[in-house]
Amino acid sequence: MAQNTDLVEAVTVTVTEKENQPKGGGSMTITEMENQPKGGFSTREKATIQVKLLIRVLTILTFILSLPVLGSVIWLLYMRGYDCEILLRLPKLQMGIGIGLLFIFLVSNSVAFLQSRFPMPGLVVVMAPLIVMLTIGLALTGAYKMESRTIPGSPMWLKLKVRNQNNWHNIRSCIYDTGACTDLVSRSFMLKSYDFSIKRLSPIEGGCCKPPSICEMQYVNATFWEKEDGVVKDKSYPYDSDCDSWSNDQNVLCYNCKSCQKGFLRTLQGKWRKLGFFLVVMALVLIVSHFLLFLATMLEHFATI
Repeated sequence: MAQNTDLVEAVTVTVTEKENQPKGGGSMTITEMENQPKGGFSTREKATIQVKLLIRVLTILTFILSLPVLGSVIWLLYMRGYDCEILLRLPKLQMGIGIGLLFIFLVSNSVAFLQSRFPMPGLVVVMAPLIVMLTIGLALTGAYKMESRTIPGSPMWLKLKVRNQNNWHNIRSCIYDTGACTDLVSRSFMLKSYDFSIKRLSPIEGGCCKPPSICEMQYVNATFWEKEDGVVKDKSYPYDSDCDSWSNDQNVLCYNCKSCQKGFLRTLQGKWRKLGFFLVVMALVLIVSHFLLFLATMLEHFATI
């Protein structure tokens, strides 16, 4: 009986020593073992892992979203511009924007992969060029009215340049040299009047190679039209000054018409407006992506404190 009592006391002392053992020791108390999560990770550790996973996803997503920027760089640097754009020095602008987009692509991905080390400086570094990209894109879309006349490629800037008589004289000669109207004749030589009327023409072909529809001239072929008698004499009849500028002379046609000027301007504005919309969309997408990545990085820092 005495031996059993001594054995119980020894076990009690051993259990008491283990319960009083510091947490930093090699063994774990019974209470700690009961409170230990079944998965092996505490709630804070699970939250940290989830945040790290979110950061990786956002980093990969930011890289994927930047790929269209790289694609546009290749297009801008290697694709030739429209005919006669060189007279307004637009190819240089195209190359400059391409180089700028390449810089943004490199900065965006560098910041994305180094965000965890330099969260705040990285955000500032990437936001500066993205805001510039957004501003230029808005200008190219015509978001600014009077202010955009000084920004190359904007609708107002293009309008002022094309309407300048010295510039237009050179552009008109360039359009003639490209043979746009000659190509139109070869493509529509066998077409009848109705077939030609429903044929889709480019803005330059419709403005420079044929008279305006309001003149109601009789179709002979794509670049030869006969004027009806009495149309001009009727003052109540709507009449365009381009009707007088039209000539069946293949060297003249409607190159002196306002419609030709409008057609060329429409071609340029369409191209640069599309580029502007692309810059705006990509800038907004990357700004949101980098801002979310910054918030996730800061959340990770707070989770580890």
